[in-house]
This record gives sequence, C-alpha cells and structure tokens, in this order.
Amino acid sequence: MRTYVRQVMFADFMAAVVAAIAAAGVRFGVNLNGRYLVLSLVLPLLWVIAVRVFGGYEWRFLGTGADEFRRVLNAGFSLTVTLALISYGVDNELSRLYLIISMQVIVMLDLAVRFVLRKRLHRRRAKGQCMSTVVAVGHEAAVGQLISELRREPHHGLKVVAACLAGDFAPSEVVGVPVVGDLDDTADVVRNLNAGTVAVLSCPEMDGVKLRTLAWELEKTGTDLCVAPALLDVAGPRTTVRPTAGLTLLHVDHPQLSGPRQMVKDLFDRCAAGCALVVLAPLMLGIAVAIKLSDKGPALFVQTRVGKDGRPFNIYKFRTMVVDAEVRLAEIRAKNENDGVLFKIRKDPRVTVIGAKLRKSSLDELPQLFNIVRGDMSLVGPRPALPREAAQYADHVRRRLVVKPGLTGMWQVSGRSELSWDETVRLDLRYVENWSFALDLQILWKTFSVIFRGSGAY
Repeated sequence: MRTYVRQVMFADFMAAVVAAIAAAGVRFGVNLNGRYLVLSLVLPLLWVIAVRVFGGYEWRFLGTGADEFRRVLNAGFSLTVTLALISYGVDNELSRLYLIISMQVIVMLDLAVRFVLRKRLHRRRAKGQCMSTVVAVGHEAAVGQLISELRREPHHGLKVVAACLAGDFAPSEVVGVPVVGDLDDTADVVRNLNAGTVAVLSCPEMDGVKLRTLAWELEKTGTDLCVAPALLDVAGPRTTVRPTAGLTLLHVDHPQLSGPRQMVKDLFDRCAAGCALVVLAPLMLGIAVAIKLSDKGPALFVQTRVGKDGRPFNIYKFRTMVVDAEVRLAEIRAKNENDGVLFKIRKDPRVTVIGAKLRKSSLDELPQLFNIVRGDMSLVGPRPALPREAAQYADHVRRRLVVKPGLTGMWQVSGRSELSWDETVRLDLRYVENWSFALDLQILWKTFSVIFRGSGAY
C-alpha cells in the first residue's frame, strides 16, 4: 500500500501542476508576473499538504470511493478559502479568475485521476494484491459472515487470515480460515502473523476491559482495531457517539422513510423515468418487435408483485420466457439452485434465445420505467417480490416492504442472481435502514457498470 500511496501523492501533485499552468495561461497568458509564478510553483505542494491534512492518503479511505472523494472535495474547498483569506489579510488580493480556475481544475483532475487509480487498485485486489491482513475475533457465525463478505467484495482490501473465536469449543477453521486461538490469544496472534487489522465482531465475551486491554496491546504494534456493533447494517449518518454519565453510547437515529426527502426521491424517480422513456422509446419499440416476431407471443410480460406496505401491483417486463412459462414452472421447481424462497436456475429451459440476451443486459427490465412513472416503484429499492415469496417472509424480512421496490438496488450491484437468499435480504434491509439520496445516486452509478459487464444475470 505504501507504493500505491506514493502513486496517489504523485498524481495529486501533477494534477495541481497542470491546474496551475492552465490557470496562469488563461488569466495572464505569457505575461505572468513574479507573484503568480511563485504561487504556481508552490500550489502543487500546498495541494498535497491540504489533501494530507484531510486524510486523503490514509490507506483505509483509499479505493473506497465516496469517502476518498469527499476528502478531496473538502481539501479543495478549504484550500480555496484559506488562500482567499490570506490574500485578503495581507491586503494583496489574488486574481479571482486565477483562484477559481486553478482550484476547480485541481479538484476535477484529481477526482478523475483517483477514479482511474481506484479502478486499477480494485483489479489488483481482485487478484489478491494490495490487501491488508485481518484477524477476525468473535463467534463462529459472525466471523464466517465477515470472511464471506470480504471474499465477495475484495475491493475493500481486507483479507481474513486467522480467527480467534469465543467459546470453549471451536472448530479448526471457519470458511477455510484457520482458527488459531480464543479471545485472550488475539494480541499474540497479531504479533506472530504481523496482521494489519483486528476486526472485533459483536461478542458479549469481549467486554469493555478486554477490549481496552486489546487496544493497548495493538497500539504497540500499530495495528488497526475495528469494532463492529451489534447493529451491523446501521451506519453512516444514522449513528453518532454520545458520551453519557461516563459511558460511550452509540446513538441510532430513525431511518428517513417519510417526509420531504422521500418526496424529493419520488419526484426525481418519476422525472428521471419519464425522460428515460422518451430517450429509450425507439430501443424499446425495437425490442418489442423482435420478441413478437420470434414466436408470435406477447412482447410484454405482466405479473403481480408486492409493493410498498404489502400493496400488490402489476409489474411490466419484456417477455424473456416461453408463453406457457408459469405452467411449466412445476416441472422444473425441483431444480431450484437458490437456497431460499426465490426460484433461480442458471440454464432455465423456459428462457428464449432473445430472452437470454435481454436478461444478460437487463434490457428486459426497461418497461418497469412505466411502473416508476405510475408510482408503483422507485429507481432504487429492494427487489420487487412475488406474492408467494412475500407470504413466506419472516417478520424481520417484511421490513423490505416499508419502501417501494426498485428497478435496481444493492442486490443488483452486489451479485444479482448469484446472491443467496439470506444475502439478498441482508442487502435490502441495509438499504432500507441507511437510505439517503446520495446512496441512490451511488447505486445508480454502479448499476451501469454491472449491466455493462453482464455479470450475475441469468
């Protein structure tokens, strides 16, 4: 990771050099006076310092996307304000045009360069490179879930190499990771393996005294300590630390499931879906004609799904299966490859040739834009469930129904049909509990990448 940090610092420096040259050229041309020449030479160094101050080179933020980009934006805003205040304070006002151009170009170039570097880092991490080793501490089930999650999403840069389990009886390994001790052995295990991070999962046995002692031991080796609260899928703006009566309490706000922000989401969804229908109308017409000509059956497939608060609605999709697909379902139900209430098989004999291509590219979902305009669905939300699926929901799973189902969602950008039922539920519940407009935009952005790769669809 040190090499990658140096690459990022060099990229930041060069982005500032280009920005300084561009600003000086636009504002002064060839008549650059001495004061701005000095500032243009110093600006790249000031930019690197500003990014460092705001944590832009801390490894835990590199490659994460939103957190990394937010620090670059904060550095850009703060450096702009600082330069403006200094110039005002010394009564030597800077050219506004020079300042605006240089800082805007720096930020835009830096974000673009870091995006490219982040994608390259993710490819390397997918190959097992640039990873930080992790010792997972907790109960077997929680440790197994963490290992599986980090393996499925290696772009986080964390690899569990050992586990320390609570309890008297521990297996020799958890999901292929060796169990090397119990809670009291954690510090020794970290020293022996030279691990970079310790992840302590929700575990009553790891009380305040033990956790504090472990933190002191890890401080000696510079090992990072991550503690997962019991509410694993509640994070971000909903959680704040509140010191009360000598205790450190984690305050959890209620999710924003109604009010002005949901109204903005609904307005954005309908406007975006309406515009998409206008732009994609020729493509949708061509798909409909191709389906109709292939087997003379209907182009659209209409099916009842369960929406917000359990209300049923008719969902529209391009037909990707034979006309009597529902009748033939009973013949192949025993071949279900999903481990929950969903029915999924990789080579479903009912899928037509055109249907397979539409599913691969997710073009069969386009008619759901009409559902969004009507208000039955959102652009982003949990997977729309069939009535027979919703009837089998456990009480905690019904939490998915407090918001509108989505055309895409966290399940879409995290594996699509390759996800297990439990994983799909966990992702949908995480979305419900942590919804924000920014999260919607992030999922929409990732959806285009997933559709382009065509991974996980069948």
